[in-house]
Amino acid sequence: MQITAVTCVKNEGPFLIEWIAYNRMIGVTDFLFYSNDCTDGTDTILDALAAKGIVQHLPNPAKGRAYQMEALKDARDQDVVKNADWLWIADVDEFLNIHVGNGTIPELISACKNPHAISVTFQFFANGGINEFSDQPVIGQFTQTHNPNIWTHHTAIEVKTLFRNDFPVKYIGAHRPFMKAGISKKDRPIWTDGAGREAQWKFRTAANKSRIRQFPAGGARKFATLNHYALRSLDSYLVKNDRGDVNREKRAFDHSYWCERNDAAWQETTILRHLSGLKKEMSKLLEDTEIANLHAQSVGLHQAKRDELLAQPEYREMRDKLLTSPKIAAQEQALIDFLEGAK
Repeated sequence: MQITAVTCVKNEGPFLIEWIAYNRMIGVTDFLFYSNDCTDGTDTILDALAAKGIVQHLPNPAKGRAYQMEALKDARDQDVVKNADWLWIADVDEFLNIHVGNGTIPELISACKNPHAISVTFQFFANGGINEFSDQPVIGQFTQTHNPNIWTHHTAIEVKTLFRNDFPVKYIGAHRPFMKAGISKKDRPIWTDGAGREAQWKFRTAANKSRIRQFPAGGARKFATLNHYALRSLDSYLVKNDRGDVNREKRAFDHSYWCERNDAAWQETTILRHLSGLKKEMSKLLEDTEIANLHAQSVGLHQAKRDELLAQPEYREMRDKLLTSPKIAAQEQALIDFLEGAK
């Protein structure tokens, strides 16, 4: 089974080896990376990996904005996508945590009875009080998260979608494919959530514009969860803030973004069953001296950027503000206050 992962990156150098190793371990066979405006060696690492046949790497074709959408449009013309059995569109801070069997994508597909698409619900992982960047697997460092059925004040939570190449695609979105119009009832693709339940028709047809990339999370994670490590360490968050959004321009990772994702109410450790195997898979990639040296250089550049930022008063102020921020989103606190006031 050929499973191709497609992702866009900008200054993700220290995290590439873990993400590639993890996805190889769960069944991804091919990788197509698009990069843009990298200053931490991300593109150099990918070029080296591509020369060794481990990934494919292309410059992002975007002309100034909508980076991810333009890359996904280009991806449809690439053989590594056209020849795939399944496609997985995800970011380097997102890890597909499969709860069935040995935790592989083929086992997830089987558990969901081989549909055309599987939309897996996000679980946002908190910073957990980890301030300093450490060159260790992200999945082993961050285990605190929100109630799985509610994020801030939302019971509908975003998804990412694994889909078959025979899905009737109009265009590929970052969170889900969009179906061609005019499909007869008998030809409708089978589309499930991460519990193998049929996804809502309005979601599948993108009929509700406020719900085109999300649906209710209750019970949706029986077979799989999408662990989203959007914050990582405080050091890395500052660097991420300086980098900006890899997917679209003029989006800031600000105080509210941090607070919304730093809910540490729950402990979630199921992905740790992969940690030992992940370290072994990472070690295989880093046995190559060139790759190991490029990875180490990127780690150094990541740390140097942190130091550069903390020499600026505005970033020191940001760091201090984040350190003292509440571990609950303002929307959730408002909801709690409302409910307590109604007693």
